[in-house]
Amino acid sequence: MSKSARFSRARLLFSLRSPTKIAPSAPSPGPSSPSSLLVSGRKRFFSTGVARVKDDKEAWWKESMDRLRNIGISAHIDSGKTTLTERILFYTGRIHEIHEVRGRDGVGAKMDSMDLEREKGITIQSAATYCTWKDYQVNIIDTPGHVDFTIEVERALRVLDGAILVLCSVGGVQSQSITVDRQMRRYEVPRVAFINKLDRMGADPWKVLSQLRSKLRHHNAAVQVPIGLEENLEGLVDLVNLKAMYFHGSSGENIEIAEIPENMMPLVTEKRRELIEMVSEVDDKLAEAFLSDEPISSKGLAEAIRRATVARKFVPVFMGSAFKNKGVQPLLDGVLDYLPCPTEVNNYALDQTNNEEKVTLSGTPDGPLVALAFKLEEGRFGQLTYLRIYEGVIRKGDFIINVNTGKKIKVPRLVRMHSNEMEDIQEAHAGQIVAVFGVDCASGDTFTDGTVKYTMTSMNVPEPVMSLAVSPVAKDASGQTIISGMGELHLEVYVERIRREYKVEATVGKPRVNFRETVTQRADFDYLHKKQSGGSGQYGRVTGFIEPLPPGSSTKFEFENSIVGQVIPSGFIPAIEKGFREAANSGSLIGHPVEDLRVVLTDGAAHAVDSSELAFKLASIYAFRQCYMTARPVILEPIMTVELKVPTEFQGPVTGDLNKRKGMIIGNDQEGDDSVITAEVPLNNMFGYSTALRSMTQGKGEFTMEYKEHAAVSNDVQAQLVNAHKATKGAE
Repeated sequence: MSKSARFSRARLLFSLRSPTKIAPSAPSPGPSSPSSLLVSGRKRFFSTGVARVKDDKEAWWKESMDRLRNIGISAHIDSGKTTLTERILFYTGRIHEIHEVRGRDGVGAKMDSMDLEREKGITIQSAATYCTWKDYQVNIIDTPGHVDFTIEVERALRVLDGAILVLCSVGGVQSQSITVDRQMRRYEVPRVAFINKLDRMGADPWKVLSQLRSKLRHHNAAVQVPIGLEENLEGLVDLVNLKAMYFHGSSGENIEIAEIPENMMPLVTEKRRELIEMVSEVDDKLAEAFLSDEPISSKGLAEAIRRATVARKFVPVFMGSAFKNKGVQPLLDGVLDYLPCPTEVNNYALDQTNNEEKVTLSGTPDGPLVALAFKLEEGRFGQLTYLRIYEGVIRKGDFIINVNTGKKIKVPRLVRMHSNEMEDIQEAHAGQIVAVFGVDCASGDTFTDGTVKYTMTSMNVPEPVMSLAVSPVAKDASGQTIISGMGELHLEVYVERIRREYKVEATVGKPRVNFRETVTQRADFDYLHKKQSGGSGQYGRVTGFIEPLPPGSSTKFEFENSIVGQVIPSGFIPAIEKGFREAANSGSLIGHPVEDLRVVLTDGAAHAVDSSELAFKLASIYAFRQCYMTARPVILEPIMTVELKVPTEFQGPVTGDLNKRKGMIIGNDQEGDDSVITAEVPLNNMFGYSTALRSMTQGKGEFTMEYKEHAAVSNDVQAQLVNAHKATKGAE
């Protein structure tokens, strides 16, 4: 019997079953008291008591690792990530009062520690914290939602074992939800989804669940059903344990477990059947019980959900309202029940002593130290380096090796972060996220104890699309610094941080788009650099061609040495490549970098006395300039995917304005009284768009913008850009 036929039969069998065959387990206990939550995980980990002798076959660290979770909270902007994190910290006893985003009460959310974050009501930088829930240690990273700060999401997801994808019950799957989910897939992060804001007018969790399947291709099902919606939201029904939950108290801290309301039983039975069917499709053990018409116990269903979630084949969907203090504690239980501990995640390193062969890391404290620096921050006491430890143990005072630079460094201070607060610790082990002071390194560097030479793959760093010229106000300083970022808000925040945190007043130039140049056809070069001015001269001849790289190439620049024989000594080849790379940093059209370029060296000549690395480097630079215009270069501009949400009455003016900005509309959906328009627009035409959109929609429109690709500009735009560049050069 085929799998589809078996499931058709299974669905029929299930629909004929009596609900009494479903055996619920006893309700799980409520959250631990704050005093019990503060038991030191470190003491438990390094103790020599019961955990070590419990089972000789188990390693002494097994229990501690099983009770550790590293999670991130990610979502589209304004979906409630920081509000959710604030509630988690309150219920786990890490904070004793709840404060709201934007700091209306003069305090602000704990994880938004920067003044700028509280003023703007957005998260700008990812913030790490830790808490304890039911004797489990949970390390949390709250990430920004605004697309301009997407690198903060990248660096967080690179080092996490699991994630919570937060969605607005009204907005559903939005543009940044898609981006965040794509990032989670890139780093193979298992996740649970949380449909937030069920108290809002127009909340529809089933629409959002359907969008998760259609837009994000999630194999998912709800593990909860809300009791009421909008202003009538009262509680939740747990579909796994078949119990109703109500949240009482001033902050929803008291959970009442009750019987499921009679009028909800048909919906609960239907949604539990759907949950079992969806999990059965990706879990053989549950499918076997399902097909055999056996009762599905709560424990068996929970174990199947965990197996499928850890294997990234299933996404359990939770629901609630973080702002109204409903559904956060069951979500925390879901993090413990369904997301993996560090030893359940496959992490590998590259062995630098063996041609970067992949080495699977055990993820345990027993192995040699392997840690990745994933974030750097300028703190009050110098550079603060965030580390994710993948294997081994790190201790204060230890000597560690930066594999990327070869430097040996002593760990002067080891801390655990709670937003912008620090707790000094003496040691940390595999699976933990900590920070160290006074360590000179770059983001993406790997540290070991010196017994191995492993490096971890770094995070994906998107190309910046916009630049600003910044120069100091002080008269004794001169020159400009170019800062680059992902958008106007990114650069605005960066300049404001320079003023506030470093007390440096700066003059800011007009934002400049990061154009690129490329070639469209092959062009040959044959250049002889010959110079004699007394003493030893300079001599170097290079012959070959440049051509465009094929579409979809993984690199932006390729150099190939196709010389047969020794017409150019091999020692000069690196200097030739360096010359071409340097020349490609500034194209002849508008002075921007040239990418998607292949340089092939086919011939040349050298002089026994006058040839040198400098001579061949200069020959390469001049050869590139000689043939560049023959290769029919074009200018590439960043194209942005823009998603707008505007009242339908303003749809006409908004689409007309997008057309004027040379935008291409690729999608137009209706969401209630709003139109959701998706378009691809050149970034150069989007400056000041937020002001224009406000005036067109009486302040009711909103938009997000994300980099898509660089594409060739039209001939008239290219002519304008070239003329403007020439005029600027002439003025200089």
